[in-house]
Amino acid sequence: MAQQVKCLVIEDDEQIRALLRSLLTQQGFSVATTASAEEGIAAAEADVFDVVLCDINLPERSGIEALGPLRDACADAPVILVTAYPSIESAIEGMRAGAFDYVTKPFNREELVMVIERALEHRALERENRSLRNMARDSRSFAGLIGESPALRDIVSRIERIAASRSNVLITGESGTGKEVIARAIHQAGPNANEPFLAVNCSAIPSELLETELFGHVRGAFTGAAVAKRGLFEEAGRGTLFLDEIGDLDLGLQSKLLRVLQQREARPVGGTRSVAIRARIMSATNANLRQGIDAGRFRRDLFYRLNVIPIHVPPLRERVEDIPLLAEHFLEKQSGGRARRLSPSALAVLTRRSWEGNARELENVIERALVLSDSELIQPEDLPFEQPSPSEADAELERMLEIAAESGLTVRELADRYIARVVELSGGNKAQAARRLGVAVRTLYRRKPTAPAPVRQR
Repeated sequence: MAQQVKCLVIEDDEQIRALLRSLLTQQGFSVATTASAEEGIAAAEADVFDVVLCDINLPERSGIEALGPLRDACADAPVILVTAYPSIESAIEGMRAGAFDYVTKPFNREELVMVIERALEHRALERENRSLRNMARDSRSFAGLIGESPALRDIVSRIERIAASRSNVLITGESGTGKEVIARAIHQAGPNANEPFLAVNCSAIPSELLETELFGHVRGAFTGAAVAKRGLFEEAGRGTLFLDEIGDLDLGLQSKLLRVLQQREARPVGGTRSVAIRARIMSATNANLRQGIDAGRFRRDLFYRLNVIPIHVPPLRERVEDIPLLAEHFLEKQSGGRARRLSPSALAVLTRRSWEGNARELENVIERALVLSDSELIQPEDLPFEQPSPSEADAELERMLEIAAESGLTVRELADRYIARVVELSGGNKAQAARRLGVAVRTLYRRKPTAPAPVRQR
């Protein structure tokens, strides 16, 4: 059963105080009332409240003067100021001082309830954002692996099992999914975490230069080799050498890498002696190496040497649960210490995107939004996305609505089915479903679905 909302009313007028108690009690709230700012502050210090209604014109100490102590006493509870029409300017001044909103006398019941509901949703959002930030911080035990999806939990579980091993690891997945982050997590979770972690992008360096980068060279091995140079195989010591985009390695270097993996030794370019290799080799690719084997671009024997322990990283569109945590992580990382938040509607926009560029694209989007927006609350219009135009998706939606209408579904039944589907697509996570639906989490928990009606076939 949901916990009852506790409301503190600070109002010196006895009749208005009684009216507020009656209105709020009818809404199912637990209500405490006081007649002065001092009594209200004392009540807030003695108990925990979800929302505070405070009159501006109080004896001895005004509601605006009481804002600071009230927020100190119950920082988590939004304060709504109550004012007469002539005091609206004072109410606005109070909002600048930290009040959430204001309501005017005489009261409009619907408006009062709407403002309180909005304040409670704001409070829930603040709590959820804090929770996301804490979860993101807790997730950093694996070198920046942020998320709560089953796929990521499986990867973390595998990292825990293989970290102490020296076996070769092949990490596959689309660009931007965080393959190097996972390789670093494996390294840091292992017994040689204090040893070097060296990463090289095999597609970014020409083959002739990559060979000397990996194997090193002796003095005079080629024109310009005035001094000997140790290769990365040797420099990595007992640490990790991470070979990114291994699928772009040319066949000549593939043969030499195969020998390193088989013999655990490497010979510098131009040298006659081999050096022992003690480093753990991890590699990653966004290419399908099996297709590369069939096409003659990748050696089958090298593939099996690299693929001792495979780890596949699913794209972000298949890990929707991870998007809010990653967004919060990037927001905190990029905001430079300034308090910035994502609105529920902006978060819903982010969770609905397919993210072809994966986490890397998400980080770029968050960075651009922070640069382009001056507000502390990031809204959908701050995100660098084009507004959707009429498309085939709109036509499909119209077709689905037509089928629903012809099937005799009521509006309530249609809403229930849609909500249930969104909750299902959110993996049963009602907080995430609420963000996608653009409603408060409390709304989903309170809503009781109607009994399913039979759908008539067309």
